[in-house]
Amino acid sequence: MARQPLVATYSIVGCDLEARQWGVAVQSKFLAVGALCPFAEADVGAVATQSFVNPRYGPDGLALLRQGLSAEEAVQHLTAADGGRTQRQLGIVDSQGRAATYTGEKCFEWAGGRTGPGYAAQGNILVGEETVAALASTFEAKDELPLVQRLIESLAAAQAAGGDRRGQQSAALIVVQRNGGYAGLSDTLVDLRVDDHERPIEELRRIYGIHRRLFEVSPREDWLPLEGDLRAEVGERLGRLGYDSLGAWAGVENLEERVNGDDAIDPVVLDALREATT
Repeated sequence: MARQPLVATYSIVGCDLEARQWGVAVQSKFLAVGALCPFAEADVGAVATQSFVNPRYGPDGLALLRQGLSAEEAVQHLTAADGGRTQRQLGIVDSQGRAATYTGEKCFEWAGGRTGPGYAAQGNILVGEETVAALASTFEAKDELPLVQRLIESLAAAQAAGGDRRGQQSAALIVVQRNGGYAGLSDTLVDLRVDDHERPIEELRRIYGIHRRLFEVSPREDWLPLEGDLRAEVGERLGRLGYDSLGAWAGVENLEERVNGDDAIDPVVLDALREATT
């Protein structure tokens, strides 16, 4: 049986050099696109590989960037060494924000890509060029947003502009930042996948909302002093749940990243505690 292409796929690789973040967002009419397409490494760059996907483009591309090659040079090296390059599609952003995209001449129409400062957008088996144009224009227009949200908004705009010809199935999002992940011990800021869903971008947005609730932290100036009536309320609610400390309860609820000492409380944690005891 002939190998099936990673069909009807569009992706955007991007970076935020000020925040030192790199990432990839992708949607495809293909099961679990996140297993094959997106790759990123902190302070190195990001790679999206698709069409008749060559998954080695991911680690090999990052290795080339790590050696100091530019995004364009890495694309040239990868495709020159690949006998199947006419059916490949590839996007890369390097550590300096330089971007490159590649579409083999035998990729299924419509197929193509676009680059700009800090991003490369590409897609194949699309309704038309407007899908990639929406990826690019939205990424450029949403520069006030954190990179994760810019990537999600770009995917959503691309789908609204027509998306791919064969529909939707899976989506994925990865963003890296040196020591920016869990407990400051990981470079993976966000790594989310929707493997099989009728509206994968909407589902990706939903689970990112859960990710934000659990793992992001409100600015310290927004925290509420744990004193007086509020301390009494928190203690009473924890007691009803069978806990003698906020940290113990938060750990069970996966909110430990939002607890730091007992002199103040993140408002998201307070809302969650109130919801749990209502």
